[in-house]
Amino acid sequence: MDKYSVFLGDVGGCSDRYCGGYDRQYSMEELFTRVASIEGITGVDLVVNADFLENKTEIGRHLARTGLVPVSMNPDLFSDPEFRQGSFSSVSAKTRRKAIDLCFRAVDAARAFRCPLVVLWPGQDGYDYVFQSDYVAERRRFADAVREICRYAPEITVGLEYKPKEPRTRSYLSTAAVALLVIREVNEPNCAAVIDYGHALYAYENPAESVGLLSMYGNRLAHIHMNDNYRSWDDDMIVGSVHTLEYLEFFYWLRRTGYDGWLTIDQFPYREDGRDAVAESVLWMKKLREALGRADPAEIERALAGKDAIASSRLTRSMLFP
Repeated sequence: MDKYSVFLGDVGGCSDRYCGGYDRQYSMEELFTRVASIEGITGVDLVVNADFLENKTEIGRHLARTGLVPVSMNPDLFSDPEFRQGSFSSVSAKTRRKAIDLCFRAVDAARAFRCPLVVLWPGQDGYDYVFQSDYVAERRRFADAVREICRYAPEITVGLEYKPKEPRTRSYLSTAAVALLVIREVNEPNCAAVIDYGHALYAYENPAESVGLLSMYGNRLAHIHMNDNYRSWDDDMIVGSVHTLEYLEFFYWLRRTGYDGWLTIDQFPYREDGRDAVAESVLWMKKLREALGRADPAEIERALAGKDAIASSRLTRSMLFP
């Protein structure tokens, strides 16, 4: 478990609802170069939208030039106004077909770039008000769409990224447990879950427990997005900057469950230099994993088996302050 990646746009400038941009816009060439310059980063995750589809040849050249591995393709199911009342769950068959076809294009791109993973974050699939949605019908349409995508791409893993809310006030794909229910309903072997560490915190999950849960029920953890927040919002901060102790346990459970996939940094460094913020996340992850490596695995097992909070505290402290 030593593979670090980042979303291409995360090393560029970010905007929010108050400011249209805290940094200048970077060209695609600059973004790839900035990613490749970060020690420890060997992969890149890509958002599949109209700009991506128009520039696939250029993207291929930059992948070849930098040697970066294409880790995941992420169809843009969240920024198109047509999806404002849902993509897969929309009441409009035309809108649902548009969303599914976009995912098909993401699968095609994954095949072309030899990328084994397509990640679906259906941010607009949910609701805002009471008596606004038919929860059963919309969830069935949602599962039907995911199943169709899985069957289009049997050789590619289709990862479901959950988040409790935003941009909707309530999201259908909200927690690790709900993701497991959707996976069960889809009933295709290539359907799995994606943990975004910040989304799990925001859902008031313990991310380490979420890893265990997905391992218990079919080993369904496909991919991980790394960031941090204060639990009140999806702040997308530097890894380990807030939940340092929880990250130690998270890395332990990844090791224990045999996760050997990528750790993709998914941050929004609004006021910081994006490249430097990502580099900090890589260094934090390396140091936290070094700290975990200082603990005797048998001592960890004894602490878990004994359910002794004092022993657990002593163990955690010894990792950070040997």
